[in-house]
Amino acid sequence: MRHRVDAVLRAFVDGKYATARRTGLPEDVPRALAGFLAAGGKRIRPRLCVMGWQAAGGEGERGLAQAVQVGAALEMFHAFCLVHDDVMDDSDTRRGRPTVHRALAARFREGRSRELADAVGTSTAILAGDLALLWSDELLHDPDHGLGAAESARLRPLMNLMREEAMYGQCLDLLSTGRPTADATPALAVIRYKTAKYTCERPLQIGAALAGAAEPLMRQLSAFALPLGEAFQLRDDLLGAFGDPQETGKSDLDDLRGGKHTVLVSIALAAATSAQGCRLRALYGDPRLDAAGAETVRALLRETGADQAVERLITDRFQQALTALDVLAVPAAVRRQLRSLADKVVWRNS
Repeated sequence: MRHRVDAVLRAFVDGKYATARRTGLPEDVPRALAGFLAAGGKRIRPRLCVMGWQAAGGEGERGLAQAVQVGAALEMFHAFCLVHDDVMDDSDTRRGRPTVHRALAARFREGRSRELADAVGTSTAILAGDLALLWSDELLHDPDHGLGAAESARLRPLMNLMREEAMYGQCLDLLSTGRPTADATPALAVIRYKTAKYTCERPLQIGAALAGAAEPLMRQLSAFALPLGEAFQLRDDLLGAFGDPQETGKSDLDDLRGGKHTVLVSIALAAATSAQGCRLRALYGDPRLDAAGAETVRALLRETGADQAVERLITDRFQQALTALDVLAVPAAVRRQLRSLADKVVWRNS
């Protein structure tokens, strides 16, 4: 399925690139998105979409092609989210490569000052993200490979809801940045809306809706997907603080400099002594944090037991997902696929 989704994305972006060349429009945007999509990614959302379709009894090559096409649309929406997220976080690397705004800035540097090239690169990356959002909808409704009227009507409310939830989740994340507290409730809300819903719950439900799933199955899928998505993001928070950049493809300083209100930091602040809390607040979120300061932050997270507490939360959420999976009314092969995917997204190091 991954190869099929990648083939759809590659053909679509190649077509956009060819159109830009033929009409004299800037080729930089489709080139940048093509490079970003080709750089990797777990393709979790397309895979869950296809599994959701299978879970609801989807069958036949036409239906499978539709599920793959919808999965490709979800991956293009994910590209929109990541490109904009990297701009908002001022990140340098993603998937082991320069982020889209950094790559475009480097491309535009000739004849411009560094400051102007950076500004043009950032602005162009925002437009690239906007186009990825538009193109995700175009992929969804491609007349040659897309959906019929009945399928579109079933998917449209879920697609709209997923997009809205993801954007509200990002907004919650931004509003709490730089103001971490010992209260983990806001951080858990960010996890649910920014990640769990749009990474796991909605893609699985969208695939199931494509196959005409009834409401009871949709609720069962949600009971599995939401704790799985929360475990996924909790793991991501740990990797952001403790991960190896060679494996994660991201800087090990960005999250610590960004000052995000994560569950990890909330637990640390709640457990910290007065001295530890003062030190953590002074360093965490400092945009000039260096490697030595980052090691001090990591030491504080360990000393307060926050890292192990988050590991326990991950295990708890993972077990919740497996309990829901055990009673999920789906074919045995789909159950095995979902269990395998759950293992990979939760117990990962990248």
